Amino acid sequence: MLDKLEIKAGIDTPYVLLDPDTANCEISGKSYPPDVLKFYEPVFDWFDDFRYLNKEKLVLSFKLDYYNTATSKILLEIFYRLEEISKEETEVSINWYYPDDDEDMLEIGEEYERLVNIPFNHISYVKRF
Repeated sequence: MLDKLEIKAGIDTPYVLLDPDTANCEISGKSYPPDVLKFYEPVFDWFDDFRYLNKEKLVLSFKLDYYNTATSKILLEIFYRLEEISKEETEVSINWYYPDDDEDMLEIGEEYERLVNIPFNHISYVKRF
């Protein structure tokens, strides 16, 4: 049985919620941890284990305000893991949220979508300060 993984947001780390019961997952906030591999290792492990649950659907929502280059590489690795999950008869989709005034964040999401065989929903939102 796979447990829910919830990591509270820190100053330089995002909020993470990976719920095997609902198969709705979220990574949001800022991501520039000093040791990006150490922070995301439980996330990788969770997705590796999720593959064997034979769920019909998995939705992962990204709503990152800021992330560094090291995190961008980690995100690609997460997308590759999701692509592997999709090969196990699980319908996988990504909700890529971006501020309505941030074309760069939209383009980054579109670029990730081109790199993997997973459908992305690009969703704009009004950033509140």
